[in-house]
Amino acid sequence: MVKMTIHATICYIIKDGKVLLLKKSKGRFGEGKWNAPGGKIKLGEDPVECAIREVFEETGLRINDVKKHGVIDYYFGTKSEPTWTVHIFSTNSFQGELKPSDEGILKWVNLNELPYEEMWEDDRHWVPLLLEDKKFKAEFYFDNQANVLLDHRVEEVSS
Repeated sequence: MVKMTIHATICYIIKDGKVLLLKKSKGRFGEGKWNAPGGKIKLGEDPVECAIREVFEETGLRINDVKKHGVIDYYFGTKSEPTWTVHIFSTNSFQGELKPSDEGILKWVNLNELPYEEMWEDDRHWVPLLLEDKKFKAEFYFDNQANVLLDHRVEEVSS
């Protein structure tokens, strides 16, 4: 049985020199890693709607003025099609108060102190572009268990 590519979103919420990160709970995909809020796109949902919904579900914050930075294709093992295609967004516009969720622990982190050693290995290659407000497309090739980054390609694109 051939598995279809999973489509998802991630949204970096940036405010006052800090970014909101979520440390994934045990048993979740990416457990123990810091990441921005996000999740799988539902059937009939566009990526922006997904980012807004997922951020609210995982943080309690309502975001607007969402900016798209790019799309990343993730390949796990020897697949010819991406395992995941992730739409990358950011915003500095939100309302509400942080609410805990079973997704993981939320924490505001200084932009110059991102815990790359506790994040996905690919993040160090593209998060700086997002923080510089640039647009990009990327491909990351991991081993079957998604533990070891084997190869990657990141390319800045014009709007």
